[in-house]
Amino acid sequence: MDTAAVVAEIAAVLDGRHADIRGRVRDELVPRAGMLAEVEELSRADYRERVREVLVETAGTGLTGLGFPTEYGGGGDIGASIAAFETLAMGDLSVLVKTGVQFGLFGGAILHLGTKRHHDAYLSDVVAGRLLGCFAMTEHGHGSNVAELGTTATYDPETDELVVTTSGPDAYKDYIGNAAAHGQMAAVFANLVVGGESHGVHAVLVPIRVDGSPAPGVRIADDGPKMGLNGVDNGRLWFDEVRVPRANLLNRFADITDDGRYESSIENPNRRFFTMLGTLVQGRVSVGGAGITASKAALAIATRYAARRRQFGTGEGEEMLLLDYGQHQRRLIPLIARSYALSFAQDELREQLHEIFSADPETVEEHRRRELESRAAGTKALATWHATRAIQECREACGGAGYLAENRFAALKADTDVFMTFEGDNTVLLQLVAKGLLTDYAGSFEDLDQLGMVRFVAGMAVDTVLERTSAHKLLERVRDLLPGGDSWDQEAEIRDPEYHLAMLRFREEHMLGGVARRLKRGVDNGGDAAEVFSAVQDHVIASARAHVERLVLEAFVARVEKMAEGPARELLAQVCTLHALAEIERDRAWFMEHGRLTIQRSKAISREVGALCRELRTSAVDLVNAFGVPDELLRAEDLIG
Repeated sequence: MDTAAVVAEIAAVLDGRHADIRGRVRDELVPRAGMLAEVEELSRADYRERVREVLVETAGTGLTGLGFPTEYGGGGDIGASIAAFETLAMGDLSVLVKTGVQFGLFGGAILHLGTKRHHDAYLSDVVAGRLLGCFAMTEHGHGSNVAELGTTATYDPETDELVVTTSGPDAYKDYIGNAAAHGQMAAVFANLVVGGESHGVHAVLVPIRVDGSPAPGVRIADDGPKMGLNGVDNGRLWFDEVRVPRANLLNRFADITDDGRYESSIENPNRRFFTMLGTLVQGRVSVGGAGITASKAALAIATRYAARRRQFGTGEGEEMLLLDYGQHQRRLIPLIARSYALSFAQDELREQLHEIFSADPETVEEHRRRELESRAAGTKALATWHATRAIQECREACGGAGYLAENRFAALKADTDVFMTFEGDNTVLLQLVAKGLLTDYAGSFEDLDQLGMVRFVAGMAVDTVLERTSAHKLLERVRDLLPGGDSWDQEAEIRDPEYHLAMLRFREEHMLGGVARRLKRGVDNGGDAAEVFSAVQDHVIASARAHVERLVLEAFVARVEKMAEGPARELLAQVCTLHALAEIERDRAWFMEHGRLTIQRSKAISREVGALCRELRTSAVDLVNAFGVPDELLRAEDLIG
């Protein structure tokens, strides 16, 4: 086997159709690799300035503006912009996050929520990094509950202006990137009031600085030191009757007419709200991809260290390599496999987003948009949880050396921890996934809060809920393919991918049906909807996670099947098998409780996971090298050689 050729082929599979963009980003990052060490000695203020400088420099390359229309200096390719962002996560993560705030959130709000008047006025300056901005959604008193934001934007017909006000002590905007030092303008999310009537949350462009000082009526405070990402200037914003022109309303979905009337092409206010937020799904897709990249960097360091560090032994001759210990293999190699699995799931999600956002909005079915939002929410949750787990395991696997800042784990741990809660708290995001599964993105989906979901399901037959799910239909097909009828789970070959898929599909279907039955029974027995939901919430989260795990495995299996026959495909097929069996092993208690794993079969699966780790031991370094993280960005010179 030509090892170099195999690594190159797998690297090409991972880079996908955006390989040239990823290569350009790597080329930009390597000369700045020294920044990873420099920032450890900088003051917080100097670190922020360095990050701002790098952001503006990178904007000049065109790599940060790939998702914007070409007429404003962009590249007109949303898929390429996400691939670039994912790759940018190989470098300093404060640069990554500030890039996401500037181009993904602030610029994305103008692009997706605004119209031509806003595009013409601002996008060229945003893309070039001349106009730095904020995405001012989160409030101190309302984190994930965006619909209840306290900030108001009230239309004054006398002056034809919007008056933006922080309405209460907990309504100030908090954790806002670019706010504390560099932001000149903010896309402020506020409840729009026209003619004394509230029309729900809309976005308004509000200048927050004039010549470097807070704009009249705007108060700005610094959030101060954070656990990580201290190169990003997070801050707080208060608005004291700040007046802006009516034209500053981002009016793609709703507007105020010249005669002072509110109008919208989407009559239902809840549907309008979800449609507005749905256009910003790119942020969740990007954060999930960045988390996967961070896990790859950590695994590359820890695996290469384990392949050269010797410790203990048999007492006869040279000490053993860490990677030759079975437990060390068990610690790292399944995490490598999961990084591959999530990478391919991310690829499918990115392509789905690119296809939908590149199409004429009028031609995209609402169901497809909701499906995209659900998949983005679930993939982001699994990817960022994985990043946290993988980075911690890798840090421990490197012993005391992993605790040194020069070996990068300190920054990786600190800077990625927030990934689990920004762009949506992971647990809340999985509730969104479950809501979509239970209602199948029904026409009334946008009207359903958690309690509405309970009532919706309670009004249906449980079989109807199951019939709505693709897992139910897929499971029936798989049962036909595998031997043994209802004994398929005991008689199938342990390494058969159809067996793995069937197990995960069964789990998803069973969990989803259980949620539906418990919700319906609770309401039928006269229970309060809120109490019924609270009692079943853990089951809701578990069923959503099971759904996304199934999607991840399907993406991996499909990607292997597309590859040409040869050593690279054989190697990735092994990695896919390890990922699948490790997931079944992780949840084997559930499978045993529900009759799909005997004690003997469970033990056999654990043995198989161990065997696959041993088989993949000789390829472990090749697999992490295929991640394509340049050595300069890994730092850790004493660890990786």
